[in-house]
Amino acid sequence: MTTTAEVIKQQIAENDILLYMKGSPEQPMCGFSAKAVQALMECGQRFAYVDVLSNPDIRAELPAIANWPTFPQLWIKGELIGGCDIIVEMFENGELKQEVDAAVGA
Repeated sequence: MTTTAEVIKQQIAENDILLYMKGSPEQPMCGFSAKAVQALMECGQRFAYVDVLSNPDIRAELPAIANWPTFPQLWIKGELIGGCDIIVEMFENGELKQEVDAAVGA
């Protein structure tokens, strides 16, 4: 049987750009997730997401794996980028688009 930690590691490995968030990009369930999605969408590349509200095991386990206590969490190429404040700051200074474009080879 696959453990939650294995599922998380597989999700991170299989998706170049992955956002763990509350809700979905179409219907974010918190303001921080909404801001993170908006910044990512402005970058113009597709990204994967996992709704931690509908995946309580992942919501419980990911903070320990990531050593990051809150959601959303953005992962690019297997590396934790950070949460909402970092995502928005990177978007505003142009770094986020560079990282996202590099991740998809744009």
